[in-house]
Order: sequence, then structure tokens, then C-alpha cells
Amino acid sequence: MSFDSLGLSPVLLRALADQGYTAPTPIQSAAIPVALTGRDLLAGAQTGTGKTAAFVLPLLERLFAANAAAPSNGKKKPRALILTPTRELAAQVHESLRAYGKHVRMFSATIFGGVSMGPQMDALRRGVDVLVATPGRLIDHMERRTVDLSGIEILVLDEADRMLDMGFLPAIKRILGTLPKQNRQTLLFSATFADEIKQIANQFMRDPHEIQIAARNSVVATITHRVHPVDAARKRDLLLHLLAADSRRQTLVFSRTKHGADKLCKFLDASGLRTAAIHGNKSQNARTKALKDFKGNKITVLVATDIAARGLDIDQLPLVVNFDLPMVAEDYVHRIGRTGRAGAEGLAVSLVAPEEGRLLRDIKRMLKQEIAVENIVGYEPSRPLNLDGPRPSNGKPRNPNHARRPHANGPKKPHHAAGNKQHKPWRSGGQRDQRKA
Repeated sequence: MSFDSLGLSPVLLRALADQGYTAPTPIQSAAIPVALTGRDLLAGAQTGTGKTAAFVLPLLERLFAANAAAPSNGKKKPRALILTPTRELAAQVHESLRAYGKHVRMFSATIFGGVSMGPQMDALRRGVDVLVATPGRLIDHMERRTVDLSGIEILVLDEADRMLDMGFLPAIKRILGTLPKQNRQTLLFSATFADEIKQIANQFMRDPHEIQIAARNSVVATITHRVHPVDAARKRDLLLHLLAADSRRQTLVFSRTKHGADKLCKFLDASGLRTAAIHGNKSQNARTKALKDFKGNKITVLVATDIAARGLDIDQLPLVVNFDLPMVAEDYVHRIGRTGRAGAEGLAVSLVAPEEGRLLRDIKRMLKQEIAVENIVGYEPSRPLNLDGPRPSNGKPRNPNHARRPHANGPKKPHHAAGNKQHKPWRSGGQRDQRKA
């Protein structure tokens, strides 16, 4: 199947060709024809499946492509609203919107927290056709009456399950309650269809067509999973040892805490690896710069908390490392979904301390598959992984940023466990405050 067969206008096909896209992904093939009919859509798809184009293209087709050469309608209020859970995802969706809509007469803006409201208010005052926003900052504008949502014809909820995880359900309901009910199309995209998602669909959508591309918590077959057992105090040394095998390889490293991410970033940077950190305590400018530098190969290692587990669209990322395992098994899928995208091969490596064994067990049960466990020579743990032990934190499992973990206290002499499989350094083949969102 080609994009030509989906009913898109030549101006959109031209933009797709400019981007080098020739064939739609499964979610695009299933979602675009339905969305073009104007029907509400409930779509299940993981990140990395091309879902952004699955809602951006029909949105552009329905609102602008038919009159691509005509000037904008000049209205001050937006005609389409796209809600996303994080600032990074909002910026990337807006980037895709501009790329796919480069040949149509369309004005867009993105609004999110962490930056001044002034430029956002100026853009809204001038008038936009499509608005990409995070819920918290959109509520701010609604309260200041600097945004008028009475003209919304198409609403998109992107990564709806993630928005619920972040505590945005009240904000979403408030926003949806202010939108026009008549003649509004709603497109909801989510990796999972939890009860709350169904509740939103029943309350705010009209007989939505439902499609499911990927099963819940599924991972792409092109990702190789690997676990390296190591004592918690030696994790930093092992990570440096592994990254040094190819210092030019782009690597995304996940830390459980913001403090841990900063410490790890400083350690790696001082060790000669170009590194930056991205988490909720960073300013928006710092987060944007870190991501831009990572995509532009100015830095090779990006250390992130789970704020980056979804929404980071990084082409050809070969490696994701879990420095700390996530407290919730489902978050493992979202983390490693940054690699192995669009059919490319990816490697997901987890450094697992003996006390994290139960978290590993939960991940294996969720994936319904074994994960290769391989010792690195000189970094073998002092005791085996305990898959049946207690969780490594007494904190609430849904708050990974507040969980505690042992931090490195300096190098120790390596332990050699007899009889364990040895492995040489690998080379890859190929609830925060919603008002801050």
C-alpha cells in the first residue's frame, strides 16, 4: 500500500515525499481512512509506530489541504487542538505538523509550561489554526482568557494513557467540557485502553471507531534485550566501561531519580563522554537544548528520567540503557520504545543490582519472554540476582522519581563469580505537578 491510496491531497503527498516517506505504517493505513470520514476514532498504538502522522495528515486534509492555495480564514480562534502529556512531545508533534503542512496555508502554535507565557499569548492573539498544547499550560491560558476554544472542529488526544498516568484526567475533562460538542471530531490515541480511557470515550466521543495495532505492553521484534548483573555501587563504573566501547554511539540512559540523573551526567561528562541530562527540574530551554544537541550528535549520551520515556522521537537510536530498572514494569516498554523504531534494530540493556531482581522478574512476566542475563568480566555482582526478594524501595511504585536507590560510593575491587557466564563489552548492531507540563 502507498500513501496515494489513502485519499490524501497532492500537497500532503508532496510533503511526505519531501520527508522520504513512501509507504504508510499499519497504524497510518488503518487510522487515516477512518479519520478522513470525520468519524471519531479510538486508536491503540505504541510509540514509534508512526501514529503522529496518523492523526496529523487527516487533520490537515480535512481542514486545509482542499483549499491549500487559499489564504487562512483569518479567524483568531484555532480550528484544531492537539493535547499531549509532555513538553517534548508537544514540540515534536508541532514539528511534524509543520513538516507535513509545509505546502498548505496553515498557522500553528505550541503552548506548554516551563517558558514565558508572553510569546504564547502573542501567537494566540495573532491567530492560529492548529494549537498543540499540554493540559496544564492550556488551563493557564483558559483561566487568563487568552485562548478561545469555541471554534475547535478537531480534537486530538495523543498518548492519552500517559496523560492519565501523570494525573491530567481532571484537566482533560475540564478542557473537553469547554469544547464545542456539535460537529467536533475527536481522535484519541493511546498505547493502552484502560478503564479511564473508555470512560473518556463514552463521555466525550460519539460512537468512535476502534482500532488496535499493537497489543498492550508489546515490544517490537527488532529490539534485543540484555541484562548485566552488577552491584549497585559499581553501576557507574560498568556503564562507563560499556559506553567506552564505542564513544560515538548515541545512547539514551534512564535513571530513576532526577538527582541520580544529574550525578550520572556529571560523572560521564567528567570521564570524557559528551553527556547531558533531561528531567523535570531542568528548565524548558535546557531540556530543549539537550534534546537538540543529542539529535544533532553534539552529545552522544542523554541521561533521562521517565519524563523522557515517551514522546522522544529520535531517529536511528541504537541503544537504550536502564541504569535503574523502572519501579513499574510497564514503564520498561515505554523506555526501550525509543530504540528499534521503524524496523531498525535496537539494543536495550539493563544494569541490574541483586536487590532489583524482583523488578526484573516483573518485567520478564510482563514481556512473557526470557531476557539474556550476562555477566561482564570484572563486574560480576557479589551475590546472585534475587528474583523473589522485596522491592528495592518502600516508596509508592507509581512515583519512580521519588524512589530511593543505592548510589555509587566509588570503585571496588571486581568480584569474580565462579561458574557464571562471562561476556565481553557489547556493541550494538544496529505525580509531577500538572501545571508544569
